[in-house]
Amino acid sequence: MGISVINLKKSFKKERILKGISFDVNGGEILAIIGQSGAGKTTLLRCIAGLEVYDSGSIRIGDTSKSEMQKNKKSSKRKVGMVFQSYHLFPHMNVLENIIEAPISVLGISRKEAEHKAMELLEIVELSEKRSAYPFELSGGQKQRVAIARACAMEPEVICFDEPTSALDSQSSEGVAVLMEDLAKRNM
Repeated sequence: MGISVINLKKSFKKERILKGISFDVNGGEILAIIGQSGAGKTTLLRCIAGLEVYDSGSIRIGDTSKSEMQKNKKSSKRKVGMVFQSYHLFPHMNVLENIIEAPISVLGISRKEAEHKAMELLEIVELSEKRSAYPFELSGGQKQRVAIARACAMEPEVICFDEPTSALDSQSSEGVAVLMEDLAKRNM
């Protein structure tokens, strides 16, 4: 599995943001996209995740193109996970509820199965003791790890991280980087 992006172009109004981006990433690899603020990094990730429509070019996740994924929305939701820069945790839900919401509502997994998987993921991100905590009770690094567990709960082939360590202290940043490497080794 992997990602192939070929000649991807995207404009907002008359401003071209993505100007023919092409790259390949093999399964288990980690790719960092580095650039100035406003250079299009988030836009690129949102296009890969199917959250933004691009003007031209192509994206393949594994052996499936984005246009094929659009035809089968349920399948496409499993292909790419997204961890947002500002976490996007539901403030009215505790950690466990944040993780199980999408697998239950989007994939139709039973609550029992979703909770079991969520607890496994919370073990991996070292937050099982926080399963009943609400986002306002968590540090930035803990919120980021919950967001990672939530993305993994959908069992995607690819996970896009939008500036995963930008709001974290150096110790939390290092912990998230190690977690990302561990996920890559697990082919997540």
